[in-house]
Amino acid sequence: MQRSTHFKYSNSVIIYPLMLLFSIWLVFWYQVRIDSGIKAFGIRPQKIEGLLGIVTSPFLHGDIHHIYNNSMSLLVLSVALFYFYRKIAWKVIGFGIVLSGFLTWLIADSGNHIGASGLIYVLVSFIFFKGIFAKHYRLIALSLVVIFFYGSMIWYVFPIKNGMSWQGHLGGLITGLIFALFFRRQIAKPERYQWEAPDYNEEDDPFMKHFDENGNFIPFEPEPEVNLEADAEVKNPQQSSSHQSNIKITYTYKKSEDNGVD
Repeated sequence: MQRSTHFKYSNSVIIYPLMLLFSIWLVFWYQVRIDSGIKAFGIRPQKIEGLLGIVTSPFLHGDIHHIYNNSMSLLVLSVALFYFYRKIAWKVIGFGIVLSGFLTWLIADSGNHIGASGLIYVLVSFIFFKGIFAKHYRLIALSLVVIFFYGSMIWYVFPIKNGMSWQGHLGGLITGLIFALFFRRQIAKPERYQWEAPDYNEEDDPFMKHFDENGNFIPFEPEPEVNLEADAEVKNPQQSSSHQSNIKITYTYKKSEDNGVD
């Protein structure tokens, strides 16, 4: 049953991440071509007017290099999210933007924080910790792949580079961990076979009945076929003789040909 509800590809696995990426590039096009001043609508820490940036900051980027570096990671991680966690994917993205943005607004001390890197850290953190907590072999494998490609990002949650919002990265990392704990029950469970059930009884298993006590396979004899036409002609012995006299038997003989001999 788990295979029918989890890890099943659909067009939404690709379409939704592309829609998200398209919206970010559309805002960037508007920023470059029409109004570059929208970059000011980022997260401004501890300022009331800066709260709007919690929602708008992931769609704003400083330059083409900034948005390009975020685009590939966002696309790959969001595809993995919608494939492995489709039921909670939009919750992780939507609430992840809000919570990571609020943490950035809370812990940062100055600046105008923009970019989708906070959301990327949410996805990296969530996918990694979620796979570890789930104890499902596929999700653990996904966690290992994520940590292999994005493990070096952990260094950027510390203030090691000027001009980079390490507070946004830290907020995203914390948010992903919180969601991995909060959505613990909404995961794919490892498939359990019939013989793994606690109430499994070997004697009731039709398959196991094919084996004797020494483990030898015993094929079952097929049930005899019933000739319905013959049964239809059989009369009840208790029927009257008048009914029995209605039975008519006809024999047909055909002369065989013996190589032209009469």
